[in-house]
Amino acid sequence: MLFHQDTHITEYREHMRGGSGTAELTALAREIPKNLRLFTMIRLAPGASIGYHVHENETELFYFLSGAGTVNDNGERVKVSAGDTMSTPSGFGHAVENDGDEDLTLLAVIVRD
Repeated sequence: MLFHQDTHITEYREHMRGGSGTAELTALAREIPKNLRLFTMIRLAPGASIGYHVHENETELFYFLSGAGTVNDNGERVKVSAGDTMSTPSGFGHAVENDGDEDLTLLAVIVRD
């Protein structure tokens, strides 16, 4: 099933997971398989972040599309940029911060265990 970009639904979350600023989330499909919880593009403006949180009974995957920033990868702060990927399995945590000068955009997929 094809979903044209003009049918994607965008929502804005203030202080997502206790982070700073506003996260823009664009759902990329109206229907996803039951084992997926999320298939979304996330945009963080400079200074915005997603606060640290732990995943339970699911794995979150990120593909960084554009920009640069810093992630907290289960307690380790690491710089990321376009083309990088990240996996956060069940029982582990992460956060994402745009500490760069341009928007940080990433594809996020959450798969239930």
